[in-house]
Amino acid sequence: MAFVTASWNPLGEAFYRKLELYEMSWSIRDGLRDSLVAAAPYGGPIALLREPLRHSPSSRPQLEIYSASGIAITSFPWKSGPVVHLGWSVSDELLCVQEDGSVLIYDLFGSFKRHFSMGQEVVQSQVLEAKVFHSPYGTGIAIVTGSSRFTLATNIEDLKLRRLPEVPGLQGKPASWVVLTQDRQTKVLLSIGPELYILDNTSCTAVCPPGLSPHAGSIVHMSVSFSYKYLSLFTDSGHLWAGLSNLQEKLIEFDTKKTDRPKQMLWCRRPKSQQPSVVLMWERLLLVVGECNDTIQFPVVDVSFLVGELDGVRIINSTNQELLQEVPLVCQDIFKIASMAPGALLLEAHREYEKSSQKADEYLREIKEQNVLEKAVQQCVEAAAHEYDPATQKSLMRAASFGKCFLTDFCSDHFVSTCRELRVLNAVRESSVGMPLTHTQFKQMTLQVLIDRLLFRQFYPLAIEICRYLKIPDYQGVNRVLKHWASCKVQQKELSDDAIARAVCVKVGESPGVSYSHIAAKAYECGRTELAIKLLDFEPRSGEQVPLLLKMKRSHLALNKAVESGDTDLVYMVVTHLKNEMNRGDFFMTLRNQPVALSLYRQFCKLQEQETLKDLYNQDDNHQELANYYVTVSYREKRLESRLSQLQNAVDEYNKAKNDFAAKATEEEMRLLRFQRKLDDEKGAGLLGLSLQVTMETLLSLGLHKQAEQLYRDFKVPDKRYWWLKLKSLAEKEEWEELEKFSKSKKSPIGYLAFVETCIKYNNRYEAKKYISKVTPEQKVKAHLAVG
Repeated sequence: MAFVTASWNPLGEAFYRKLELYEMSWSIRDGLRDSLVAAAPYGGPIALLREPLRHSPSSRPQLEIYSASGIAITSFPWKSGPVVHLGWSVSDELLCVQEDGSVLIYDLFGSFKRHFSMGQEVVQSQVLEAKVFHSPYGTGIAIVTGSSRFTLATNIEDLKLRRLPEVPGLQGKPASWVVLTQDRQTKVLLSIGPELYILDNTSCTAVCPPGLSPHAGSIVHMSVSFSYKYLSLFTDSGHLWAGLSNLQEKLIEFDTKKTDRPKQMLWCRRPKSQQPSVVLMWERLLLVVGECNDTIQFPVVDVSFLVGELDGVRIINSTNQELLQEVPLVCQDIFKIASMAPGALLLEAHREYEKSSQKADEYLREIKEQNVLEKAVQQCVEAAAHEYDPATQKSLMRAASFGKCFLTDFCSDHFVSTCRELRVLNAVRESSVGMPLTHTQFKQMTLQVLIDRLLFRQFYPLAIEICRYLKIPDYQGVNRVLKHWASCKVQQKELSDDAIARAVCVKVGESPGVSYSHIAAKAYECGRTELAIKLLDFEPRSGEQVPLLLKMKRSHLALNKAVESGDTDLVYMVVTHLKNEMNRGDFFMTLRNQPVALSLYRQFCKLQEQETLKDLYNQDDNHQELANYYVTVSYREKRLESRLSQLQNAVDEYNKAKNDFAAKATEEEMRLLRFQRKLDDEKGAGLLGLSLQVTMETLLSLGLHKQAEQLYRDFKVPDKRYWWLKLKSLAEKEEWEELEKFSKSKKSPIGYLAFVETCIKYNNRYEAKKYISKVTPEQKVKAHLAVG
């Protein structure tokens, strides 16, 4: 496998390699010269702004967005103000920072998303330089203005601008500056001549890098590592200093012998690196400087641009793209010439086995004797993960597969997962997709973020295949992809509503994790109300349909859906919305067409809005219910005149409803009330509001027998009821003589056994015996038993 090490370059104890990622698909005039360039990390897209400071309206600068492999995604003329800086957010949105402090945000396809300002004072002083940075809080922006002031926003999604303190002696912008994230705080490190200052929320502090020669001169360039842990400084005398970003330790000091400022300077360091290094690029030279003070030099033939990555540096020019990185230790162990590492021996054993050579057995025996076969298999699997070439990956995985056949208790989970991950990585590295991720970057960014990146780029079929291949649960995988696809589909203006609705229905079907109401909401946001309504027809849950229909001002349709659902809460919600939205007449007319909603609204009004209930009955000419309403209201009136007035209204309505019985009963109620008021005034009896029977009982108990008898005659009270009331009242008051007179007044309609039993009840056996002779023959025995 000598060809694997052909691109290796030694740097101290480590090796560095340049892997060709792509031959770029673009054909750009003048290469990357006179362009603002921004490339997102983790194999992200590339943005170019041609001649950004051109102000002529006749020929505007062109903003172009490409995939990492150079495939054009979009291009459009820049019609806004002059751009100072381009950068990418963590969610692949392009940030364009203008001279006036405005930040315009576009998606991958060039659609404008939103904008914000870096502060009102920036409009006058203008932005001299800006940097987009990524922190634990999200994507941040830092600017320095013409008034030599720094402003920071650590998270553009939750914009909080911080104006940092003044820097003494600073005129214009500093020679160089970087943003640091330390101890959960974002700071600016800047240089003025040979001096370094740290600028935080409250203070500006001078600092000194340990070990930097006092004759090194002015600091003209600075760079921080991908993790913000390391810092490098370059001076105008050609000195390079590199160390920890907290300025506690020096790692590298090197004289480059080049006094002109490098175009770019980046850290090239992979996790668990043996040899962290700094990459500097000038017009014609790429220099890699290591901790050992060794260097690697590469010629630069074309105008290039460097992109810092978690485990290396991407080098992009007009024709190709390469990845410069430290060779992972496990790959060094396996592929180094004359290596005796377990993985190297296993790879050689498999190679000999494929040639049907007996040497395979010798190599295997050697590995087994050292008892390192399991380690050999793990090394091959790990090395395969770090290799970019599929042929090398296969060779290493086959060797691992060969080795694990001779292990009895080998757990193959890591082997299987690496196989799956490599297949996914090889798929997304394809030039047509253009995401040159390393395995280290993939593990850092996580599978969910990779799926998100594919969704942002609208690679839906690939995303679905990956989800199915890796058996991701539907709610995190396929359903999420379908939801995103459908949300984009409804924005395609060239397709008709019917075509989109059909396509969404066919594709999404009845996937349980995809909400049609969510897709319909997206359609409504895009101004496609009719499409939203068509999509809502597929939504099985009324609770999701109705709120959106109300939002879309399709209240009648919302009411129909709510009634069809049988959910009373939903109906109430729509009715309340309609009531607030419509005038009273239209509201009642709408309800008349929906008997269920009208019935529910009546129930609500009976409890909460009595006046509305009256209007409803009036609207419907429902005289019967309106009369009932007046009767109910009358009992809440305190004054007799008001009560009688309401009852008179009730009588009129009962007459209109041709309910003679109710009308007569209400008139009698009015007569009773007047009678009660008269007696209350004359006798202070407290009768007002009592029923006819209770009124008579009260009169009898008060001894007002004449008045009770008047009620009995006037209201045609049945004889039996009146006799029972008087019998009970006289017995309670023990007026036995009156009772005897009453019994003789005429023939008792309730018989005489009642008199016997009532006397016994009030413990008067003597009186009871007086009535036994009048009891009918069939009740005589019962009467005799009652008196003993």
